[in-house]
Amino acid sequence: MRAIIAVSTERMTWQEVPDVAAHAGEVVIKVAAAGVNRADLLQAGGSYPPPPGASDILGLEVSGTIAEIGPGVTGWSVGQSVCALLAGGGYAEYVAVPAAQLLPVPAGVDLVAAAALPEVACTVWSNLMMTARLRPGGLLLIHGGASGIGTHAIQLARALGTRVAVTAGSAAKLATCSELGAEILINYREEDFAERIREAGGADVIFDIIGAKYLDRNIEALADGGRLVIIGMQGGIKAELNIATLLGKRAGV
Repeated sequence: MRAIIAVSTERMTWQEVPDVAAHAGEVVIKVAAAGVNRADLLQAGGSYPPPPGASDILGLEVSGTIAEIGPGVTGWSVGQSVCALLAGGGYAEYVAVPAAQLLPVPAGVDLVAAAALPEVACTVWSNLMMTARLRPGGLLLIHGGASGIGTHAIQLARALGTRVAVTAGSAAKLATCSELGAEILINYREEDFAERIREAGGADVIFDIIGAKYLDRNIEALADGGRLVIIGMQGGIKAELNIATLLGKRAGV
């Protein structure tokens, strides 16, 4: 079996690696395509090590067809088109994955395009629906609206009936967000997002990839009872939190 091994951030190479097999609770996927995530790039640069026991081959999501089914797996069949969320190993001809991490390829979605679904779908659903309890109505603010996470979140929120505000760094990115259904478009290079969101009545949920740099203004931008969900640290990992403001809004982080 061949796999892509990262020699450095600038160079990856095909190498022969041991074949994979489906152990109990797993399936083997013949890979059609693999996604490219920020985490993949960080791993290639040596700054985002895989979890203990995971493959040192890059690749956190794939699409393809089931080639082998391990003991104890039900509800899936050899030859079925799937996509999957991985702990690693996706940049290879075959990958073994726990069956619980499989997703069927949605009707109307190309098999190759489906490789870009698992990471964003699982991240957005778990954070917006399960953690932040996003509901119809109200306002969702998405930082990095034109990212993979952001574009998926816009579409989910609009399907739910929630208004969407986004931040992005260019007119082209904001135009993309608008086409997907975002109503409030904020170029963070030119204006203060907290002020714009306060003018709109405050955000019921803020979906944040920045972290420390935005913490204070995110709290300011929340509506009463709002929830801030932080999923990234591009703006640092440490910041002071004004607890009085948080309590005054009965908000949550």
